[in-house]
Amino acid sequence: MPDTITSSTVTRDDAGGVATVTLQRPALSSALRADLLAVVREIAVDDSVRAVLLTGSGRAFCVGQDLAEHVESLRGNAATSLSVVEEEYNPLILALAALRVPVVVGINGACAGAGLGIALAGDLRVAAAGAKFTTAFTGIGLSSDSALASRLVHCVGGSRAAELLLLPEPFLAETAAEWGLVHRVVPPEQLPAESQALAARLAQGPTASYRAVKTVLATAATDSLEDTLALEARLQTELGRTADHHEAVEAFLAKRPPVFTGH
Repeated sequence: MPDTITSSTVTRDDAGGVATVTLQRPALSSALRADLLAVVREIAVDDSVRAVLLTGSGRAFCVGQDLAEHVESLRGNAATSLSVVEEEYNPLILALAALRVPVVVGINGACAGAGLGIALAGDLRVAAAGAKFTTAFTGIGLSSDSALASRLVHCVGGSRAAELLLLPEPFLAETAAEWGLVHRVVPPEQLPAESQALAARLAQGPTASYRAVKTVLATAATDSLEDTLALEARLQTELGRTADHHEAVEAFLAKRPPVFTGH
């Protein structure tokens, strides 16, 4: 797998076990969606990747659907235009959610609509101070897509999720942090370094353990207590056999930092 993959819409740079994926355009055109899905699917089968950093370039992270392209499509063939959610957005969100390694999202600027859905598909979010967020959808007469409604309910609760979706007023990164939508807010000039450092930290960690945590979190809100306990027991048994677990225990007894290999 090459260290760098470049297109006009998405770039991928690999270093130290981190795949850094950068959106080169602010709006989700058809080309960007296709390229991003292709990169995510490549990462999913690349065992050298132990963490992902997803970020944007310029002044925006992702402002959602390319409305100029959408209007042109509506005028040409409305049926085709309205199938985009099922055929393009849904596979993209499912692919992001299925990644078995931690995904850090570096929100460098405006984050709106499906862009917010994509950001919430990651595991940890670092935002630039002053970055603006909005759900956007009802402002253009649509409902949410990209699993935004369910992610918002999970992050901020049903009541605030309803407010954010029904009244799509912008809010800043600082407020997003208060609500639990982002985990860290840093000065804009520090965002690349801070988000890269977090991804690098995760890439040096116990990869199988992170994968198990993601598995439990994916069903924790819907599984019964019995199912959750059974899943945890199975995963703990599997992790107990990993080299990383044995290394961590030996390191603890020896009073030294563990060195994780991801196995």
